[in-house]
Formats: sequence, structure tokens, C-alpha cells
Amino acid sequence: MTSHPHARPLATPTAGVPRPPATGAATAPGVGQVMGWVDGRPVPRELLDRRIADLRHGPLKAALPSPGTAEARQLARWLTQVVLTEVLCETIARAEGLAPLEGPPLDRLAAVELGSINAAAYNGSPWVRAVFEHVTTATAVPAEWRPRPSRPSADAHHVRHRLFSDRTAAERATADDLESLGQVNLASLPAALAEAIARHPYGALVGPVQDGLGWHVALATPGPPAAPPPPSPTRPPDEGEAIPPMPELPQPQQRPRSPEAAYSDLLQAARRRTFARWLDRTRAEKVALAPGLEHPGDPRQPDNHHKH
Repeated sequence: MTSHPHARPLATPTAGVPRPPATGAATAPGVGQVMGWVDGRPVPRELLDRRIADLRHGPLKAALPSPGTAEARQLARWLTQVVLTEVLCETIARAEGLAPLEGPPLDRLAAVELGSINAAAYNGSPWVRAVFEHVTTATAVPAEWRPRPSRPSADAHHVRHRLFSDRTAAERATADDLESLGQVNLASLPAALAEAIARHPYGALVGPVQDGLGWHVALATPGPPAAPPPPSPTRPPDEGEAIPPMPELPQPQQRPRSPEAAYSDLLQAARRRTFARWLDRTRAEKVALAPGLEHPGDPRQPDNHHKH
């Protein structure tokens, strides 16, 4: 399994002294409490507190964990990663002379490919979208992703999927808990998930499959079969015989996607993979986290549920 790089913690705590639980207790002169540092510049804790307050007063407030719980601390850690990713990209974009870029939110499949933290930052910040375009402009489709003539049905998977933050919840998942990603080329999914789906028969619940994003559960079925043509009459009706109603015509078949459109989908998936890997490397180099606000999947923090 590929390891998931995390931004480096501010300091290693003294043996036996626990880190504060998602408090962001570190401070910087002239700033006060900080949530972390981007390229050596302190980022105020106020940005995180404001993001949490916006969620707790927003339309999703009923779905949020209760304050003070382990789940709430994990939410704070997750939001820390989102906010610091936005700050990191804004810092880089301004240094490169890039203009902020507006755009539509990612669809479900694209968000899975990019990862929940990166997708939230992309959807929430025009600076992240600008850096995405800048970093991925030279990306090409890997040769191993291109369709093979011997596997013409490789693109015909309908995939339902859900990503969980811990294994226990993923193990309890059923097909009813999954959300449709639509018609999916397996090559565009995270590698571990694509390999697991390919090993299972259609209709089987696949997972939990762990990678750096969390625990995946999925179910794949083949694409819809072609509708049969309407029946044709074998003889004309006799005089006076009631003419039967015309059979209901099937809906028009969706035309197969052109090679250009299929290549465009693969290219966008490749760009998202390039950007996710670039963010992992850049965060590891330029972002430091305040104690207690480590990555949610960091095994060193007490609320991490990725235990084996």
C-alpha cells in the first residue's frame, strides 16, 4: 500500500506528555494562536475557528459531531488540512503571478479521485483551482490507462462508492449506503480500489479497501444492455380488424463516446492524480502543523482510528 505523506508536525512532544487534543495551542508573535505554518509564515487559528463556526451554523449542522468528541476533533483536523491547503495554494499562486480562477464544483467521481481534503480545497478556493491548472498543464494520459482493444467493455462499469474515515464504519456498510459515481473507467479510480473491483464479480460488495484517502467500499455492475428493437407486424390487419396500438418505442440509445471524449476524461483524471501527488509533496515540504491539529490519519494522534 502506498503511504500517505502528511505535513510535518511542529515538534515531537516529550515522551509521556500527550499533545493537546485539537487545540492548536501554539502561538506566534503578533498573531496569537496558530493552526500551522505555511512556508514559515504563521496561519492564525482564527481561520479554522471561523470555518468550524460557519459549518455549525450552516445547513449541515445537524450532521456534524457534537463538540468535544473525538469525531469533532477529527473534523477540526480535517478542516485544518483544507484551510492550510488553500493558504498554501494562494501563497504559491501569488508568487507565480497567477490569477484566481472561478469554476464549477467537482462531480462525485472527480472528488473521489482527488481526495476529500484536496477536493474541498479545490471547490472552496479559486487559488487552488488556479494552481491546479498551472501544475497540471503538461500532464499526459499514462500509457497503461489507454483502452485496450481486447477489453472493449472496460469502460462499461457502473460504480457505487463511499469513502469512510475508519475501518469499523466501512465494514458495516451495505449497498444502500453507497452513492452512484455513474459510468466509470476503473483506471481513473484510486489504484487499490480499481484492482479490488476488477477481482470481484459484478454485484459483489468490495471492501473495505484502504489507501491514503481512507477506507473505500464499492459495488460495480455492467453498463445497461442495449434495448431490443420494437416488434414489427408480420401481416397487415384484415379489413374491419381493430388496429392494435403502436408499441411504445424505446428511448434513443446514447451514442458511444468518441475517442476524443474518452481521452479527455482520462486526461482530466490524470491531471487530478498529478495535482494530488504534487499537493502531498508540497505540503510535506512547506506546511507545519500546530500540536493537536495533525492529519486525521496520522497514527501519532490519539483520535486516529486507522488501527491494525
